Amino acid sequence: MKAIVHYNYGSPDVLKLEEIEKPTAGDDEVLIKVRAASVNPADRHLMRGAPYFFRILFGLRKPSITQPGRPGRDVAGEVEAVGRHVTQFKPGDAVFGSCLGAFAEYACASESKLVAKPDNVTFEQAASVPIAALTALQGLRDKGQIQPGQKVLINGAAGGVGTFAVQIAKWFGADVTGVCSTRNVEMVRSIGADHVIDYTQEDFTKTGQHYDLIFDLVANHSLFACRRVLNPKGISIEAGVLARPSMVGILARWVTAPVLSRFVSQKFVMFIARLSKEDLTIMRELMAAGKVTPVIDKCYRLSEVPEAIRYLEGGHARGKVVITLEHNNKT
Repeated sequence: MKAIVHYNYGSPDVLKLEEIEKPTAGDDEVLIKVRAASVNPADRHLMRGAPYFFRILFGLRKPSITQPGRPGRDVAGEVEAVGRHVTQFKPGDAVFGSCLGAFAEYACASESKLVAKPDNVTFEQAASVPIAALTALQGLRDKGQIQPGQKVLINGAAGGVGTFAVQIAKWFGADVTGVCSTRNVEMVRSIGADHVIDYTQEDFTKTGQHYDLIFDLVANHSLFACRRVLNPKGISIEAGVLARPSMVGILARWVTAPVLSRFVSQKFVMFIARLSKEDLTIMRELMAAGKVTPVIDKCYRLSEVPEAIRYLEGGHARGKVVITLEHNNKT
């Protein structure tokens, strides 16, 4: 089968489309014929080996001593085969979820990391969900403790996570303000934002408005600046810390947030999402009911993964960037 691999850390030029062995499902796994996969900042970080703490997990000097790096975590496709312990899926089922090496014609995923795709959702839309939508859902619900009627600001509302966050916050009954660039104002408004701030014209930390919850996906303002616009018991969720350009900036944010929270009435929470089958199921139900619709900016072919990651690195993607696959009759 064809798959994207990389043997060294670096720019998108290190990514190669190669013929590799088709995987076989383990006892608790599902073999998926990949129909779509989405690009996430994590793919960029793993490709470049930066921030450097990624290398502790995936190889200090290169991705692995025994095998190349296999980017791609979000996947949607059709079940090709199942392991002997799998009970929830059968060949032919349409599924989406998380796996390793999704930028390939086939991929294996644990049964516990997949759910059925709704009939009214395309494979491309389903593939855009796992990391981005679960970051939005868990950040707002679990860390932000969002409540109906609260004033919620989403900084980075036009991005992959942000477009889900706007819709999920509205589903919770919040009054939502989205922060984005000029070209995305109408799009952010169209997916449910009650108010939109164009950051090229106005700084949300200087408007005089106050919020119960800030969901920060950009980390382009200091925590002290965010504190100025939080209500006395407000919460700022920092889900965009990896957007900081340096390891020093990332560590400073992680250290400052809990210390500041101890001395002021507001809370500053650093957050990275975790995969949850229960939360994937919630997103499945929201999409099936038409409450949440994934926003897709561009679709690329498997051979164009390097270009897709370059586009994501530009920082101006509107919603999700998706990889689509077309299979011929050969397996």
